[in-house]
Amino acid sequence: VHASIHNHFNQERHLYSRKNFKLNRSTALAEWRELSAA
Repeated sequence: VHASIHNHFNQERHLYSRKNFKLNRSTALAEWRELSAA
């Protein structure tokens, strides 16, 4: 039981960090464009 809970937690964390990475990357790109345009 403990192993399955641990696996589930790791999967959730991985999906969450991937979503965050995409959000952060698009935000960083937008800021970079503003800096380049200025």
